Amino acid sequence: MVKIGVISDTHLPSRFPYLPQVIIDKLQGVDLIIHAGDWEDTFFLPELQRIAEVIGVHGNMDNFEVKRILPAKKIITIESIKIGITHGSGAPWGIKDRVREVFEGEDLKVIVFGHTHKPMMEWEDNIFFFNPGSPTDKFFTDKNTIGYLYVDKDKVWGEIIPIEI
Repeated sequence: MVKIGVISDTHLPSRFPYLPQVIIDKLQGVDLIIHAGDWEDTFFLPELQRIAEVIGVHGNMDNFEVKRILPAKKIITIESIKIGITHGSGAPWGIKDRVREVFEGEDLKVIVFGHTHKPMMEWEDNIFFFNPGSPTDKFFTDKNTIGYLYVDKDKVWGEIIPIEI
């Protein structure tokens, strides 16, 4: 089984001047980290890379350097599960349709996204939509969260983890 730590919308340094220790602690033991955009800056990327390999995309609030080094979307395969990663855009309502459109024509099992700061785990049309929420910002939600995705051969499921910073 593969355990993936999923974060998004860290908004560092505007929401927090450094990567909070609780995030580092909660990511210990994962096999991979996915960051679904709105880093703002990548100064904390080496801290994440000390935990596990990091795969990320950029979001709408990222600086020029982040947008230069990270794509807007990425597709990875873990075991037999094809995962699309993008940040998302627009208003919170309708976001599943917009992130699905980003991967038009792709046969994905999972779409990881962020943008809304609100966690989501929903199956629709045989696609698992997974948003870990934001670990540093409570805009649109009442709690800070990260997520875990679990992949075991051809099965995938998720978990949302509330954190206190």
